[in-house]
Amino acid sequence: MKKWMKIFAALILVGIFAALYVWFFVYNKPHRDFAKAEPDHILTAEQLFNAFRSNKVVADSLYTGMVVQITGNVNKVEFYDSILTAVFVFDQGMFGDEGIRCVMLPDHWDGLKVVGPGDRVVLKGFCTGYNDTDVIIEKGSVIRNE
Repeated sequence: MKKWMKIFAALILVGIFAALYVWFFVYNKPHRDFAKAEPDHILTAEQLFNAFRSNKVVADSLYTGMVVQITGNVNKVEFYDSILTAVFVFDQGMFGDEGIRCVMLPDHWDGLKVVGPGDRVVLKGFCTGYNDTDVIIEKGSVIRNE
């Protein structure tokens, strides 16, 4: 009976150490700072949109899950439900404008609010893919207004 108690106590200790390890090194892991991250790809907004439009599989493997820096003329800035989005329009589809939608980080709203339709900007963010109408970029930041 004592042998089983020792094994049980050892398993409990191992479980406690595993839980502490997960809590310290996995749960409390700092998030990636996308505003300071180096871009994996630098291209124009139109190049990014055309890459997904022409061959979604190849573009998905190149850009999805990567930090991209795009340059282009913003067509409009949308503010809806505390989300600020820069929109680059390249085509009209059945459901409206098609292009790139870049959801901005709250710290970079001021840099985008001064941008008017047709102004050239350089944005950086995390590309999450293509939904058959728009390329979606999240965690966007304004690099500069040109």
